[in-house]
Amino acid sequence: MPRQEIELPYRIDYLSILDEQGKVDQDLEPDVDKDFLLKLHRGMLLGRRFDERLLQLQRQGRMGTFAPITGQEAAQIGAVAALEDSDWLVPSFREMAAEIWRGKTMENVILLYAGYNEGGAIPDGLNNLPIAIPVGTQTLHAAGIAYAMKYRQEKHVAMVFFGDGATSEGDFHEALNFAGVFQVPVVFVCQNNHWAISIPRSKQTRSKTLAQKALAYGVPGIQVDGNDVLAVYSAAREAVERARSGDGPSMIECVTYRMSVHTTADDPKRYRREEDVEGWVAKDPITRFEKYLKSRKIFTDKKIEAIEAEIKQEIKEAVERSEKKMEELGDPLLMFDHVFAELPPYLREQHEELRKELRQDST
Repeated sequence: MPRQEIELPYRIDYLSILDEQGKVDQDLEPDVDKDFLLKLHRGMLLGRRFDERLLQLQRQGRMGTFAPITGQEAAQIGAVAALEDSDWLVPSFREMAAEIWRGKTMENVILLYAGYNEGGAIPDGLNNLPIAIPVGTQTLHAAGIAYAMKYRQEKHVAMVFFGDGATSEGDFHEALNFAGVFQVPVVFVCQNNHWAISIPRSKQTRSKTLAQKALAYGVPGIQVDGNDVLAVYSAAREAVERARSGDGPSMIECVTYRMSVHTTADDPKRYRREEDVEGWVAKDPITRFEKYLKSRKIFTDKKIEAIEAEIKQEIKEAVERSEKKMEELGDPLLMFDHVFAELPPYLREQHEELRKELRQDST
């Protein structure tokens, strides 16, 4: 018998709608109204400015380590904008803009990164999972949630975010395989920001795209310009509609770039070149979208200035509320209670160090 090529049900497309100058492909431009476009812009801008303020707070010692999102706003906002309130968001640790879009408050973000577990509490009725620090584990959680919704015959969708590094983890492959076999309503969103901490994408995989990894499990995949909010939204809307109608999971690879540090404990200058970062700054998702809105006469510089002022005030008030809440929550030393009947030596040492530091701060 001759050797024959096996026909696969899917191929990988690349989608871009807005170029770096904000020029749009009118044949691919999504049909959405002006108010929705302005909401997308505000969501991205709020994410960026809040990210910048969090970095200031961390450097001032007013909160702990966190993972900045600068440069990845379109990949987050464009994707979650396709969800309904009844759907589920399953984040990793770098989806702060998406979480806020979905209803998480800025003060809770600050509280969480300041070390207060109260900041991680999810209010009743808000279908967001807490952030997931272990790389890739949340993909399994999303597949499980989607399986439960299918079992209950609910027309809801789970959307899970992860980075390019997570595609090197077994959890990711197990989740895709499970989702493909059981055809559960889950959308896998990969924020390919080119770096798994200090490991570049080129040293993680030989695959030409990350989206093609979905094909091995019978799941359709697409690669999109992750700095183009319209492309991300269009791909996400299609994937969400497919999942909601009972046609199973999808994977979206958003090609973007981590313009800031991996976390505030990281120094990217040790492993990447500044000129590489500068090249991606020129592809800034917010600048690109603002050019597009101006070209459509939706936006003016004066309007942008007004929104910037509104956002600045919102963030200021959120910081004030969070710091007032910290004062009300009481003694931080309580974190050492109710875990061990007798504290181990290493925790006794930490307890004493924190006690001394708090005493110094109060004098």
